[in-house]
Amino acid sequence: MTGIAVFINLAGAVALLLWATRMVRTGVERAYGHILKDRLRLALGNRFSAAVAGFFFAVALQSATAVALIMSSFVAGGYVGSAIGVATLLGADLGSAFVVRILRHDLSLLIPILLLLGTIAFRASEARDLRQAGRICFGLGLLLLSLKLIGEASDPLRHSQILPIVINFLAQDWLSAFLLAAVLAWAFHSSVATILLFASLADRGVLPPVLIIPLVLGANFGAAIIGAMLTKNAEAVARIVPLGNVVIRGCVTLVALGLQMRFALDPGLLASGLGDAVVVAHLAINAAVLVVGLPVTGLVAHLLQRFILPAKAPTAAFLEQRLSALNPADLSNPRQAVNNATREVLAVCDKTEIMLGRIFELYDHFDAAKMERIAGLDDEIDAIHRDIKFYLARISESVLDADSAAQCQNLLSATVKIEQAADIIAQNMLARARKKHERKVVFSPEGWAELTDMHNEVVKNARLAFNLLVNRDVEHARQLVARKEAVRELVRCSEEQHMQRLRAGNIASFDSSSLHIDTMRDLKEINSLVVSIAYPVLEGQGMLRKSRLL
Repeated sequence: MTGIAVFINLAGAVALLLWATRMVRTGVERAYGHILKDRLRLALGNRFSAAVAGFFFAVALQSATAVALIMSSFVAGGYVGSAIGVATLLGADLGSAFVVRILRHDLSLLIPILLLLGTIAFRASEARDLRQAGRICFGLGLLLLSLKLIGEASDPLRHSQILPIVINFLAQDWLSAFLLAAVLAWAFHSSVATILLFASLADRGVLPPVLIIPLVLGANFGAAIIGAMLTKNAEAVARIVPLGNVVIRGCVTLVALGLQMRFALDPGLLASGLGDAVVVAHLAINAAVLVVGLPVTGLVAHLLQRFILPAKAPTAAFLEQRLSALNPADLSNPRQAVNNATREVLAVCDKTEIMLGRIFELYDHFDAAKMERIAGLDDEIDAIHRDIKFYLARISESVLDADSAAQCQNLLSATVKIEQAADIIAQNMLARARKKHERKVVFSPEGWAELTDMHNEVVKNARLAFNLLVNRDVEHARQLVARKEAVRELVRCSEEQHMQRLRAGNIASFDSSSLHIDTMRDLKEINSLVVSIAYPVLEGQGMLRKSRLL
């Protein structure tokens, strides 16, 4: 086999490994991501528990980089401190190394089983969780298959005439080997793939024992850089977590490289086989980074904050800080705690009302800054929604009377619906406003008037629904549910008139047809969500039967 053919086979096998790892991570994130994130937030009490949580989270996602991005967003949102974020990432790196150890076992018999189960689960049902479970199984099967292919593709390298020259050079220059491994790990965007490749090459006798530790050290340093590069454009506070990992991991790996140059530890002492020695060295390095780095995460985070974060006037920082009504001290008083949660739900209502009111300004005159602000409001709503959910869950553990329990449940239901409405604005309508601007689409005067009327009606209904969270007025609730039929009529009339304009050959209607119909559908869905806030009020009075007024 020619050298080019060997390289292509090896590159293809590595590409399959990267793709399979991504497939597994995507399946886990889609099926269980929200659960894992919630559990992770609850586990971040101190540095030790954060490191343990990071370990298991990385095992689940098969990626420490994914944990780095999640923790950066948590720190940016103010949920955890920077030191806790760095500690979590140190644990995640050890978890990622543990994944490599698991994959080193001979699991080739599972390849056809996992591929078969994954295919059946994905194709047999439309259920989201079952399809994602199929994605995970299929991805694991491909991952194990890729490891087998890497082994087969690297076998001819033992007879290469050029590779020994490169290997001999690297064996004499450990710093170059360190840097090459770092670049390779960064290029792969995966320490798992890099270490497994090194282990496979070592098994075939391609890598000499003397290169194992320098290459593993370099791969660990390069893997730390991935998170820092992916967050380079994020806000300053979000960059502290991955940069803290780079500082700690960089210091430990460089010191370890210096010690290896001085004492030349034989990797054969770590395991009987050279491939296993690669994996054990990887585990040992990550364990050492965790032990050395955990006590200094606070110091590293503090120093990075001083260098990265812009200086703010104390008064300005104080005024910018948002005060949450979710006071943990009030959890012993369920009624007061429910009232606190109600205040936070109203904050969500205010932000959603701003988003709903401003979105049509973007349809009329697109402004990138306004678009970013609306997207930012959605992120704030998501954060407050999570806080409310956790707070209400803690209230339910207390002794609640019937009224407080019902109010607690109604608040949770209302918050979910309002958050869904905000998501429709941020994910659907923002994209449509951008598309309208980029494609220079213009609504017909009649079509724009219909959309504006519909938007105004939905805004009115949203305000009425938000007021119900405070006054719980039965008559207002009846009025809101009755308006739902009026909105349906607006949608029906608009669709009929839109079709008439298309039949008449209205060019503007033809160009904007998709945007018109999709926007009308989004507004109708938002209206249904806000109107449903009135249902518990009417149900409590026995005035609602199967979503129909008596």
